[in-house]
Amino acid sequence: MNSPNHVSGQLAPTMFAEPFRWWRLAAALLLVIALFFPMLEKNPSHQNLAILMLMAAQLGVAWNIIGGYAGQVSLGQAAFYGLGAYTSTLLFTRLGLSPWLAIPAGGLLSAGISVLIGWSCFRLKGHYFAMATIAVAEIIQIVFTNWEYAGAAVGLNLPMEEGWATLTFSSKEPYYYLTLGLLLLTLGVNWAIEKSFLGYYFRAIKDEPDAACSLGVNLRRYKLFAFAISSFFTALGGSLYAQKELYIDPGSVLHTGLSIKMALVAILGGVGTLFGPLFGAAILTVIEEGSRTLFGGSGRGTDLIIYAALIVLIAVYYPNGVVGWLRSFIGRRKAIRSAAHQALAKEEA
Repeated sequence: MNSPNHVSGQLAPTMFAEPFRWWRLAAALLLVIALFFPMLEKNPSHQNLAILMLMAAQLGVAWNIIGGYAGQVSLGQAAFYGLGAYTSTLLFTRLGLSPWLAIPAGGLLSAGISVLIGWSCFRLKGHYFAMATIAVAEIIQIVFTNWEYAGAAVGLNLPMEEGWATLTFSSKEPYYYLTLGLLLLTLGVNWAIEKSFLGYYFRAIKDEPDAACSLGVNLRRYKLFAFAISSFFTALGGSLYAQKELYIDPGSVLHTGLSIKMALVAILGGVGTLFGPLFGAAILTVIEEGSRTLFGGSGRGTDLIIYAALIVLIAVYYPNGVVGWLRSFIGRRKAIRSAAHQALAKEEA
């Protein structure tokens, strides 16, 4: 008859051999906490910090589709963020279209423009593609800075007509749940992509493009799919930001630092992983808001310095991000448990 220690030694490796069960439990727990957070925390500043984390996570998850799964490092996603914000705002303020229709319209427009941009930019590879996306984002920022109909450099204000019809509220709680819902939707699409043939094609394009091409995978077509889906959800995030702040200008929704932040959220958490951007968003938002509190207006540009330092640290020490570190930690624990189990089995034999 096996001893209790022997039984526990058998169970431990089995538990660590199926870490996805722990991920599911952790995800369910985080979801419950997220759903009840505004009811437990009534401080508006804390609620706003949570909203910023959720927004950053949603943008990181959206960037992960093109940069993580498909392996195309786009550093110009702020262009689609701004396009979404400006499109929904203009449709709402100039044409009187409901935000419920204007927001998805901004997403569809951004997805369409991303296809046009990607058709030519995907001829480039590696850092040349990244530089091309930065150039496109800068051009779009210049256009909106000089476009009088869109407010030019002054920007646009949204009317304060409170209610769900206009998606404008005086409290933070509705914005929190709207942002959480958008994040869950983006995560759901990412999960569906992971489990579908698109996920396999995207990973093949990232890891073995020549082999994928030899097997009949149309590289440009599926890169465009990834780019369009990523841009659509990035634009939805920009539209929601406009509804929350009730004001946008080129400096707030089209600046290059925003593009870098989207990429860094995914890279810091674990590029190409489903939940990695959630970790990256939490860490990065705390650092960003902490630096803003410490330095105030005198620390303008500090966020870019922090981003650069984090990129260097991640590249040198944690290339797989937080999720990669957790996986390696669990792997080491599993190896230790397995070794202990084998030693115990030898002793009993």
